[in-house]
Amino acid sequence: MSLDDALLARIDRAARALGLTRSAFLSRLAARDLESTPGPGESAAVREALAALDRLFAAQPGREDATAAIRAERDAR
Repeated sequence: MSLDDALLARIDRAARALGLTRSAFLSRLAARDLESTPGPGESAAVREALAALDRLFAAQPGREDATAAIRAERDAR
């Protein structure tokens, strides 16, 4: 991993202020950022798209191949 020297110095100062190693400080930052990142299901747009797919497949008679059904829907437009 490469970091700008000025940024690295800031990271080192912040880590020292907390009594942490650079690695521990960066690990905390990464964990905090990853925990606060919402998953795709938290987006209203994604939930609506998934609901639309559910409706599409519910309307299809029988068990059709999902890829074929999506292509047919796309090509019908």
